[in-house]
Amino acid sequence: MDNLKAEAIELLKKLIETPSLSREEDKTADLIIDYLDKKKIGWIRSANNVWAKNRHFNPSLPSILLNSHHDTVKPNQGYTKDPFVADISDGKLYGLGSNDAGGCLVSLLAAFVHFYPMQLPFNLLFAASAEEEISGKNGMESLLPQLPPLELAIVGEPTLLQMAVAEKGLVVIDATVKGKAGHAAREEGINALYLALDDLLKIRDYRFSRVSPYLGNTKVSATIIQAGSQHNVVPDTCTYTLDVRVTDAYTLQEIVDELDDALVAELTPRSMRLNPSHIASDHRILQVADQLGISKYGSPTLSDQALIPYPSVKIGPGDSARSHTPDEFIYLEEINQGIDLYTNLLATYMSRS
Repeated sequence: MDNLKAEAIELLKKLIETPSLSREEDKTADLIIDYLDKKKIGWIRSANNVWAKNRHFNPSLPSILLNSHHDTVKPNQGYTKDPFVADISDGKLYGLGSNDAGGCLVSLLAAFVHFYPMQLPFNLLFAASAEEEISGKNGMESLLPQLPPLELAIVGEPTLLQMAVAEKGLVVIDATVKGKAGHAAREEGINALYLALDDLLKIRDYRFSRVSPYLGNTKVSATIIQAGSQHNVVPDTCTYTLDVRVTDAYTLQEIVDELDDALVAELTPRSMRLNPSHIASDHRILQVADQLGISKYGSPTLSDQALIPYPSVKIGPGDSARSHTPDEFIYLEEINQGIDLYTNLLATYMSRS
């Protein structure tokens, strides 16, 4: 296990120093494949996604997926260090993607390699997915049809080793309000801006009735508005955009339907892919979490969990508050703790099979 921990850190250093912006992850996919090759583990590549099965894979057994992503956001202007240099200082490993989610990725991979040769009461899969940061269609969404049905997915994201048992989904809605054009100097026309204002006042104070025990309230926010082309014409069209963070108390369609009933505007959701998620209260992984003393919470941030239609939890080393920040880093000890956590989770899960 000590060797696996050292290898995980060395692999993460290589990943940091290999740019892997979303849709440009081909070189980091190569690095992951190279590592699997050195471990004599077979792999399958689909676009920039890489996945593997345990040695004794048996189609008649249930399957558990270990997943994290190897793409990153673009480095922001606040960096004082080179984002593509893996710099170790005071027990911290700096670099773009170190915390989100490189530490989780290499920790999950180490756990997978540890269990790879064993006879298990379940199949164990590892998947390094692409395009997570942009919820791209060539990431987890394209990978899922290639995988067997899952009993459980463990999604690696920086959670301070706490277990996210529910995650908010997202639906972005484009709203269009129609009025009637007229001259601004005369009492004519129907001002679409004023009609939209009535909608926006409702949105400002809107409360959805169902409350999630882990995620609280669903939240709707108006974020963009546009109307008019010149000062002396009453606008006949006003468009605005709604950002809705949806808890597991609703489906995305229920949210769209409820808002459609409440508002004047014609509503068009951009996507119905990023679903909220939660895991059943009697799922074995929650019993394992209780046994290991792992705290549970609901996550407000999106991950590939939103695209996985199977029971899933989100957990990993690192801190979500460091994600997408200047001079991103992860503590080396957090990676060691992450590897221990994932192996203990799986060993305990196995013992309860």
